Amino acid sequence: MEGRANSPGEPRAWPTRSVLCRGCVEPLVFLANFALVLQGPVTTQYLWHRFSADLGYNGTRHRGSCSNHSVDPIAQKVETLTSHWTLYMNLGGFLVGLSSSTLLGAWSDCVGRRPLLVLASLGLLLQTVLSIFVVQLQLHIGYLVLGRILCALLGDFSGLLAAGFASVADVSSSRTRTIRMALLEACIGVAGMLASFTGGYLLQEQVYVNPFWLALALLTVMTLYAAFCFGETVKERTPTRLFTLRHHRSIIQLYVTQAPEKSRKHLALYSLAIFVMITVHLGAQDILTLYELSAPLCWDSRLISYGSAAQQLPYLTSLLGLRLLQYCLADTWVAEIGLIFNILGMMFFAFATITPLMFTGYGLLFLSLVVTPIIRAKLSRRVRQSEQGALFSALACVNGLAMLMASGIFNSLYPATLNLMKGFPFLLGAGLLFIPAILMGILERDNHCPEFQEFSQSP
Repeated sequence: MEGRANSPGEPRAWPTRSVLCRGCVEPLVFLANFALVLQGPVTTQYLWHRFSADLGYNGTRHRGSCSNHSVDPIAQKVETLTSHWTLYMNLGGFLVGLSSSTLLGAWSDCVGRRPLLVLASLGLLLQTVLSIFVVQLQLHIGYLVLGRILCALLGDFSGLLAAGFASVADVSSSRTRTIRMALLEACIGVAGMLASFTGGYLLQEQVYVNPFWLALALLTVMTLYAAFCFGETVKERTPTRLFTLRHHRSIIQLYVTQAPEKSRKHLALYSLAIFVMITVHLGAQDILTLYELSAPLCWDSRLISYGSAAQQLPYLTSLLGLRLLQYCLADTWVAEIGLIFNILGMMFFAFATITPLMFTGYGLLFLSLVVTPIIRAKLSRRVRQSEQGALFSALACVNGLAMLMASGIFNSLYPATLNLMKGFPFLLGAGLLFIPAILMGILERDNHCPEFQEFSQSP
């Protein structure tokens, strides 16, 4: 039996049944991240290939020519151009996504999560189509920036994640929210690992377009799932205009509206902690492939695919570690342990000159991603049920700002310090991670104050 019909003056309610289980957002996140990770290192390698061809450079990616560690000015120019165009793509996505993701996330509190999921899926699909045209037809690299901007306009992956985490918050209890957030992030990691191995296999013959075709197929399936199979989690929706300042105001009100003082204070400080964490994570991710491609490591496509898979492995190992450590430690102390291992991993990257040291650094990151689901769950418990979309769109904004900072700092610092210390950006990242470590400790102390109160959440 479907839900009762609405009277004219009542908000429209979703049917009580859906094609699949209510709030089953994991397949969407899995497919989206599979497609993105499949394209990420390939795009970097394609940029390297295009600029190398344009400048007549054809040497240092082969192991035999890596024995000479002298500075090659053409190789440096290729690295610098690749790093700068990565920055342009990220900057274009941020400037557009800063407004669109916050607008769409708060809008989903009124109209439901499905419209945002569909729009974000279409944006990712459109970006991949443009990438195929660039690779296949040898179009100007600027079209990659255009694809990034169009994707951001429709919500981007950050908008899809905002809707996904809000959906989890809609259907989970306060007690189970942390592990549900970690499970969703584990889907990101498993997809990333599989995509990394797949991308390395598809690039064996340096045919750059093949991974993009596979990504296009997966994103098509994802868009159809979002449109026709996703079970809506917002029980009642109200017709609301998309282009209105009301949605942006709802995000600002999260931080400024009168409420239990400790709740808003903690909201701001936890947002700062996750901002720093994401900045370091994305910044390191931006330059890792380039770092591995060049001397003294000089990895080929196979090793890069293994490294990319190792980057995704902490999503899964962090889920298992979180589940085990929750039996004996509070969430905050689990996060502190994760930050310690993250710092150690960054320090190994900074001084790695041989392949075993790089993979040791990757191994030390096995608990590095317990931090973000813990912070997301803590933030979700500090806002009302009707503010979940606004909260996670605010976090999407934080994610976009972190992406801009990461690209600006790491992609600019990396070419600037090539002659001084190639791994310096990783050393900087290790230092920055002390900020969330200190904040988490301070906030844990405040949590024991008697006046502190969380909003009760029940699905």
